[in-house]
Amino acid sequence: MGRNILVIGSAGQIGSELVPALRKKYGGENVVATDIKTPFPEIIKKTGPAIYLDALNKDSITKVISKYKINTIFHMASILSATGEKKPQKAWDINLNGLLNVLEVARTSKIDRIIWPSSIAAFGPTTPRENTPNITVLQPTTMYGITKVTGELLAEYYYSKYLLDIRSIRLPGIVSSETLPGGGTTDYAVEIFYEAIKNKNYTCFLKEDTVLPMLYMPDCIKCMIDLLEANNSNLKRRVYNLAGMSFSVGEIAAAIKKQIPAFKIEYKPDFRQAIADSWPKTIDDSFARKEWGWHPEYDLESMTKDMIQMLSKRL
Repeated sequence: MGRNILVIGSAGQIGSELVPALRKKYGGENVVATDIKTPFPEIIKKTGPAIYLDALNKDSITKVISKYKINTIFHMASILSATGEKKPQKAWDINLNGLLNVLEVARTSKIDRIIWPSSIAAFGPTTPRENTPNITVLQPTTMYGITKVTGELLAEYYYSKYLLDIRSIRLPGIVSSETLPGGGTTDYAVEIFYEAIKNKNYTCFLKEDTVLPMLYMPDCIKCMIDLLEANNSNLKRRVYNLAGMSFSVGEIAAAIKKQIPAFKIEYKPDFRQAIADSWPKTIDDSFARKEWGWHPEYDLESMTKDMIQMLSKRL
C-alpha cells in the first residue's frame, strides 16, 4: 500500500526533520506538512505540500484527510513540559483535545496507521528511576506528563475498541542540530552546543549530576519510521519505552570540552530541576528492541562530534 502521510506539528523540533525524512522515503507529494506556526522552514515548503492546520479544529483535519487521501498520520503537535507548567490549561487542551480530534477523525476515515509520541514525562517520582520498565507506575507530577499518560490510555482504548492502529513511543530528551526545542526540561542538551560554539560558555538550569535519557535526532527519526513500518502482528502493545543514551550534564559538558577546550559551564538550577528529578535516569527499552528491532546508532561521543560539526558549519 502506498502511504499518503499527514504530519501534524511539522514546524516543531522533531517535525521539521521528520517531514524531509518521510519525503525522501515516500515521495514529496505524499507527505503533507501542517502546523499552526507559519511560515514553514524552507526545506518543508520547497519539497511538498505545507499548509496551516489547527489540531483543535476537527473539521479542518477531516477536510485535509479527504483532500489528500491521507491513510497515515504522525501527530506531533504538543505543548512540552516546562511550557506546560506555565500554561497547564493550554497544555491539556492542545495535547489531549488535539489527540482526541485526530483519533475521532481517524476512526471514521480510512486511516491505516497513527504514530503519536508519548514521553518519559509519563513517569513520575514513584516510578523506578534506574532501568525503568515498560510496564510500571505512571504518576507524573507535570501537566505534560499527565496528558501523555492520558494519551497512552486513549491509544490503548481506540485500538481495543475500534481496532485503530495507533502506535506510540515514550521519547526521552531529543538532541538536534536543525531546530531549537520548544520549552522542554531536556532543552539544555541542545542549548549547550549552541552556547559552546558561539560563546564558549553555558549556564545550565539543571545540576551537574542530573542524569536523563536522551536520543539524537537521526535515531529519533529512524525509530519513528521503523515503528511505522513494523508488522502489527509482531507488536504486543501500543506504547513502547525508547532509549538512546543516558548522561549527566557534567558528562555532556566534558564531552564538549574535548572538542572545544575553552568551553566552561556554570550551574544555576531553576524550577526545571524538580521536573528532571521526577524522571528516569535510564530506560529499559527491551520490548522495542525485541518486537520491532529498535537499535540506536549514536552514543554520547559520536553525537557530540556530529552536533559540533553540524552547528559549526552553520554558526
